Amino acid sequence: TMPAVTICVTGAAGQIAYSLLPMLCGGRTFGPEQKIRLHLMDIPPALEALGGVKMELEDAAFPLLESVSLFTDAEEAFKGTDFCVMLGAFPRQKGMERKDLLQKNAGIFSAQGAALEKAGNKNVKIVVVGNPANTNCGILRACAPSVPAKNFSALTRLDHNRAHAQIALRTGSQLSDVKNVCIWGNHSSTQFPDISHGTVSGQSVSEKVADDEWLQGEFIKTVQTRGAAVIAARKLSSAMSAAIAISDHLHDWVLGSSEDDFVSMAVPSDGSYGIDEGIVYSFPVICKGGDYTIVQGLEISEFARNKMTVTLAELKEEMEQAKQFI
Repeated sequence: TMPAVTICVTGAAGQIAYSLLPMLCGGRTFGPEQKIRLHLMDIPPALEALGGVKMELEDAAFPLLESVSLFTDAEEAFKGTDFCVMLGAFPRQKGMERKDLLQKNAGIFSAQGAALEKAGNKNVKIVVVGNPANTNCGILRACAPSVPAKNFSALTRLDHNRAHAQIALRTGSQLSDVKNVCIWGNHSSTQFPDISHGTVSGQSVSEKVADDEWLQGEFIKTVQTRGAAVIAARKLSSAMSAAIAISDHLHDWVLGSSEDDFVSMAVPSDGSYGIDEGIVYSFPVICKGGDYTIVQGLEISEFARNKMTVTLAELKEEMEQAKQFI
């Protein structure tokens, strides 16, 4: 049998974790044979609630779950972990400027980066979900220089899944028929959901949809603002779909993605497509053998390039602001 993998989840008493933990322990994420050890971390005021989550994980009697340990200290939590899912971040509050949000999170993620550097396994794979996710990932990476750049990622799989779903709905197709739609840039309302390489049952998305005005307008807006639409409807954030996207992201990264269908991951740029090196930017990728490769050689239209530049500018500005606080 395979040795157990240890997964640290921060913000583990929160909404997303509550949906995610069954997917980590039930075999959906790492496969039906892979045993799991959980390191659940949250802030001290949440420790009691976290104890309740631990009780439920015990009561769920997952055959794959070997152990659950609770932490409030990042260094302790990161020891010996193979994967870190960073859900914990400072939430944006009413009347709060984006700059204040960046400052709060720069504090959190620089401290966690230092803890990772000190205590973490250098082969740990990290996915940052807490917002602003791309920039939080960039800060974490800057503060944990001995962990390889390719081990850091931020979640844009939810945006990717949302984009695929919208195209399937619009064309009356099965989701499995939609391929190679992807997300460029920031996990924010500037992200660029790109259909220009996408197909539906082998036909190009633009031919199949046959409505460029919708594709270049409402489709993009819907995907960019879907999180806000869910909050407006549920009065709670999109925790279930976020958890599924995290599970998808990890599953593909570890077990590989389909060779004829891109997935989207925000990763430190290697300079591909003229995106400044080091900026954590969502790209179309293919995953294989525990690694991802940015899809190369895609033709970028002027429309696409403009959108890619807008989201890049936002990321550069966020990173500049955040650097003041590290």
